Amino acid sequence: MVWEQVFINLVHKDVYFALALLIGFVLVGWLLYFLLKTVVRRLIEKSGTNLDNLVLESLEKPIFIALGLFGLYLALWFLPIIETVDVLIKRVFSAAFIVLGLFSAVSAIAAILKWYATEIAVKTRTALDDTLVAVLRFGIPVTAGLLGIVLLLDLFGFPVELVKAWLADHGSRLGLIIGISILALFALGASMPKAVERTVGLGKAGESAEEVRKRADTLSGVLVTSSQVLVITVTVFMLLAEIDINIAPVLAGAGVAGLAIGFGAQSLIKDIIAGVFIISDNQYRVGDVARIADISGLVEEINLRRTVLRDLDGVVHFVPNGEIRVASNLTRGWSRVNLNISVGYGEDLDRVIAVINRVGNELAQDPVWAPLILKAPQVLRVDNLGDSGIEIKIIGDTKPIKQWDVMGELRLRLKRTFDKEGIEIPWPHTKVYFGNSPLQTPKGS
Repeated sequence: MVWEQVFINLVHKDVYFALALLIGFVLVGWLLYFLLKTVVRRLIEKSGTNLDNLVLESLEKPIFIALGLFGLYLALWFLPIIETVDVLIKRVFSAAFIVLGLFSAVSAIAAILKWYATEIAVKTRTALDDTLVAVLRFGIPVTAGLLGIVLLLDLFGFPVELVKAWLADHGSRLGLIIGISILALFALGASMPKAVERTVGLGKAGESAEEVRKRADTLSGVLVTSSQVLVITVTVFMLLAEIDINIAPVLAGAGVAGLAIGFGAQSLIKDIIAGVFIISDNQYRVGDVARIADISGLVEEINLRRTVLRDLDGVVHFVPNGEIRVASNLTRGWSRVNLNISVGYGEDLDRVIAVINRVGNELAQDPVWAPLILKAPQVLRVDNLGDSGIEIKIIGDTKPIKQWDVMGELRLRLKRTFDKEGIEIPWPHTKVYFGNSPLQTPKGS
């Protein structure tokens, strides 16, 4: 029988003991899985970050499977199995643990990358972070897969001595360089925005928290990108040197190429120099509404080369910094309500002004709108005697970027109040005058 060819002197006691081991490890794995799903997760929820939760989710099932495999291996190890089958079983389980270990490592790293993309990269606002995460999401599984193939081939006796020798000479140092570089890139992205925000907050004691945040977002985006480019450049040169590629000719060639490109890329240098002054002078920040190169919109990104604006139609404009002659920041520190309301020539202006001021004060005292208003909208002057009506200018101060919301609500309330008070809001109309009245024709003629 097959059992007799595999097992030697198998007795019921051995089977029962092996089953007990297997069931015990499965129960321990299930208990650990349950604890991770409940108790530990509740503790993690208090940490204030989603990183530990994501890593835990990625390792819950691999830990359960590993305990089950280990229990099955011990159960088979206690059974009296012939040597040839025992060797095969050890190889199969070793292969399973190699695959499970690599899968667990890749899953944990993928969880860290997901956390970085959702919690850190969105704050740095740099395209390099997104590219870095995309490259690692592709490169790490591929590298783990190739390493797994080499380990499995070696485990089952295939000739991989050359690969093993190369990995023995260079693998540990290459892995160390890449690992430290990745940690440095992630550390820069995670820590620099916080450090910049604290530094800016100390130097801008008189500014609001919103202004400090805008300044910090702008500076951190530029500094993180520049630092990451430097780390990647150094890493590439170290990797080339490790695999015995002489970097001296590469550096010399890069210098010559840089000199040649410099003559033909004067506009790029101009953009970078302009970008340095824009950022250092704090002319506008990410989140401001600005008019730049005759384009108005929300500033979505600033780097040393260009500024990205999105206008009210949702169109994204890329403006080279070197093309910016005049930059108008519409939301620096505070913003202003500035609008004209037209009333009919027959209205009592003193009464109209009193009504407008009353509506402005009511708006400034409204619990919903009060946090947005710094100074209640009030009449400044009679601004113009127009063709169809008298224009009255109203001004007031608001929190940055909130002036358009406040003006919209003010127009709505003024229209409703004018209707109730019987105040005419004129519309364009023209009276046609033909001179003297025509002569009347006598009756009966």
